[in-house]
Amino acid sequence: MLKLSIFIASFIFSLTSYAQYNYEVSNENPFGLPNPDAPAEIKDFESMIGECSCISTSRAPDGTWKDPVKMTWRFKYIMNGYAVQDETLKEDGAHSGSIRQFHEDENKWFVHYYSSATPSKALSIWEGGKENGKIVLSRDQKAPNGVDGFFRLTFYDMDNFGYKWIGEWVDKTKTTIYPTWKIECLKNN
Repeated sequence: MLKLSIFIASFIFSLTSYAQYNYEVSNENPFGLPNPDAPAEIKDFESMIGECSCISTSRAPDGTWKDPVKMTWRFKYIMNGYAVQDETLKEDGAHSGSIRQFHEDENKWFVHYYSSATPSKALSIWEGGKENGKIVLSRDQKAPNGVDGFFRLTFYDMDNFGYKWIGEWVDKTKTTIYPTWKIECLKNN
């Protein structure tokens, strides 16, 4: 009788534990699901959830554009549907990723970026949100010549077929905009 009671209790506990994580990655939902109790902004990245084949092009130090690099960009819901994680796998071996959390009190996304090329003790943080159908994130960054400004990341042309992304250095007056990196993605799934 004791063994049966332990079995029943274990079975009920496992069902309860599973139900607590309904929005995590699973066989049925390989990229997770947005938690309905999360802020509505969790769906800002909805069209990017999944896996895309992308072409990444960045500038060389001399200002010319380097040859394009093929990459896979994968987005998924994490933390039981309360956050979004992405990772890039590039043919050139420079992989990266981020964890994206929406802060309701500040009404903006905080994005914590990491890279295989530049491991660090503290992750850089980008901030921003949705503006006119685009997701715009930025952080302060001086230009190589010391001019104050910020680096801006923009997701745009987002739909169920893919999206585009651009990284640009912008001066504080927003009169000088210098693109340094661009990516175009098509959905695989």
